[in-house]
Amino acid sequence: MSTILVSGGAGYIGSHTVKRLHSQGFIPVVLDNLSTGHRDFLRWGSFVHGEVGSADTLDAVFSARKIDAVIHFASSICVGESAADPLAYYANNVANTITLLQAMRRNAVPLFVFSSSCAVYGPPFDGLLREDHPVGPISPYARTKYMVELILQDCARAYGLKYACMRYFNAAGADPDGEIGERHLPETHLIPLVLQVALGQRPQIELLGDDYPTPDGTCIRDYIHVQDLAEAHVLALRYLEAGGRSGAVNLGNGTGYSVREVLDAAAAVTGRAIPFSVTARRPGDSPRLVGDASKARDILGWQPEYPSIREILATAWQWHKFDYGPA
Repeated sequence: MSTILVSGGAGYIGSHTVKRLHSQGFIPVVLDNLSTGHRDFLRWGSFVHGEVGSADTLDAVFSARKIDAVIHFASSICVGESAADPLAYYANNVANTITLLQAMRRNAVPLFVFSSSCAVYGPPFDGLLREDHPVGPISPYARTKYMVELILQDCARAYGLKYACMRYFNAAGADPDGEIGERHLPETHLIPLVLQVALGQRPQIELLGDDYPTPDGTCIRDYIHVQDLAEAHVLALRYLEAGGRSGAVNLGNGTGYSVREVLDAAAAVTGRAIPFSVTARRPGDSPRLVGDASKARDILGWQPEYPSIREILATAWQWHKFDYGPA
């Protein structure tokens, strides 16, 4: 059984991936500083409380266990925050990743699965975005993701590192078993915010612009269930273990839903009204971001189990109704 270091494994996507690794016979070791992760999500494998940017911590983890691969989730993810404090994002998302890669090289760990983002793509955004679409990150957050992708390419050429960059679209939903789910403090993602309105925890949702060139004027996004994302990371790990080629793959459903369509679906799933108001556009938002994930299907054998927005919302609704935060 392979032992996998999961940085940021107490967070949203990381914890779902740790659960999936455990169920598939891997031995997960979570490294997390709990700055945005949650201790009550640490239910599988072992846990090391520490910084991914600490060379001493990393060497201690690698020397104490035979680590076979790393799945790297530990990063800062808020676009607006990255614009306000870009140096913090470059320090955490790029410099700390370099420290992790250096520790992997010192300890002869050959495989790396990276949590990247569709935010690396640039315009035009019409149609389905493929992996060969032009890159053009427009925020410091997106640039940090693409910088790491370039670093990985260089490490592959120089050191023989095998890697997979998982460019996913909008992660959503919750563990179908109800054990873990989406919890950000503060919350910035659309679906949890909409469900907080349904639960009466906030009075309404704010639509950030309704004058985009889309059928209903609101932005269109590709939502992918977190369970499907977790499965894709495990499949990517198996693919690299079997000698697969390094590179980037999109993870999405290939179906876009507008903000208004998400609100309508949430009202149908919850049986509750979702009041909203319209505010100004958020700088940098694209009218449409929808991915072509045929490469992931072809080379990883990946097939989303929860492709519809109502299925995604239903699992999120079950989680949010009973999540009162950590004890």
